[in-house]
Amino acid sequence: MFISFIACARALGSTKAVLHGTLTPVTMTVTNANSTTIAPVRQKLSGYDFYRQVLGSPRYIVAPMVDQSEHAWRVLSRRYGGQLCYTPMFHARMFSDPVNGHKYRAEQWSTDAQDRPLIVQFCANEPEHLLSAAKLVESDCDAVDLNLGCPQHIAKRGHYGSFLQDEWDLVHNLISTLNTDLSIPVTAKIRVFPTIEKTVAYAKMIERAGAQMLVVHGRLRDQKGHKTGLADWDAIRAVKQAITSIPVIANGNILYHEDLQRCLDYTGCDGVMTAEGNLYNPAILASSELPHTWAMAEEYLGICREFPTRLSPIRAHLFKILQPSLPHHTDLRTRLSKAGTFDEVWDIVAELKVRLMEDEVRIGEEGMGERDELGYKKVPYWRCQPYFRPELPADNGASGSKRKKEVGEMEEVMEERTQQKKRGTEEGKIAEDEECVKKVKEFATVEVASGRISKGFVDYCTLQDVVQSVQTENSRI
Repeated sequence: MFISFIACARALGSTKAVLHGTLTPVTMTVTNANSTTIAPVRQKLSGYDFYRQVLGSPRYIVAPMVDQSEHAWRVLSRRYGGQLCYTPMFHARMFSDPVNGHKYRAEQWSTDAQDRPLIVQFCANEPEHLLSAAKLVESDCDAVDLNLGCPQHIAKRGHYGSFLQDEWDLVHNLISTLNTDLSIPVTAKIRVFPTIEKTVAYAKMIERAGAQMLVVHGRLRDQKGHKTGLADWDAIRAVKQAITSIPVIANGNILYHEDLQRCLDYTGCDGVMTAEGNLYNPAILASSELPHTWAMAEEYLGICREFPTRLSPIRAHLFKILQPSLPHHTDLRTRLSKAGTFDEVWDIVAELKVRLMEDEVRIGEEGMGERDELGYKKVPYWRCQPYFRPELPADNGASGSKRKKEVGEMEEVMEERTQQKKRGTEEGKIAEDEECVKKVKEFATVEVASGRISKGFVDYCTLQDVVQSVQTENSRI
């Protein structure tokens, strides 16, 4: 038996490969003595060979985002400078479940030959589940990533994401299993610890376990929601200086296009990843020019016509892209939250486009780009711009708001269920009582429609998760 090496272009074609900064991986064709082809084998590369030859040395990277980095969004992001994209975070056990996994995959996972380079991200706490899920996608992506950074309450309950960062043996086992048994590389995305020393030690352990690329989000596990704060670029730089055999990617504090190079210069990292910056301005990786909100929304919806997308992520994306515009046209914001079909959403964006174009003509853009007293750019509301979380009010948002009242009502229902169980009543033994289910459904419908929480989050969490999520986000509006 002998092996011949060939360089093969991906199905997307060499021209597009160059445009997207990707390079063609080396593959091997195995033949027997009679020159009969047995099977094509893709050579598994590691570290910088993987980064350069398979990924194409990407500098600008679109982050994995639950229910938000779906196929259609990746298409849009690649049009505007995204050189590497990640899928949303998938739950490894649900993804590989032998009974219902096909339903989960059909709803959450899609790709095509042009969707490269691509990394699929999973959360997991069992090596077997992680490997089973990874095996299902290894032929359709360039690497599998382990999520070690999710800080949300549902990750705590599910025992994954950043809530594994104190279990180094488990993390090592998860990564080494994929490194040993998967035909493509494994990568990881982490958050930092309170000390640089522990952060660096953690990163080195992940490198030893077999990760071939490391993304460092420069925030602590507790930095989320209104406590998000600034990412620590010093910690990221320390990791980059300590890790030399694999590429290190920086994540955090990207508000404008110029922040990309600033981050690269400061941290010395090989690339920079953006999540929220990309959601509020899909063109952030391409140019310092801030596009019109309606134009980005319109282009995204056009892609969704070509790549059928669930209404939940569509609405969530539109609420972020149009975030500065909708408060000036609240009737359309209300209609968007209630829209039940793609055509309704399309018509709403078309109407908003007309209004915003009229606003721009009437008001003008004098002073656009100047800095305010805090150093932020002055940008008219018809253009994409970063989202700044307001500080929590002294009363923590309790000022009689309707949403606070709704949360309180649901907490009362939960307390009543607890008391029923303590009393041992028959209705307390029912797993999901009718009143609770009704309130969750009513509440979740509004929250999902507005984009404040994702459909995927509601599908796979408990009532307590929904309540806590809304309490965290309660003062956004």
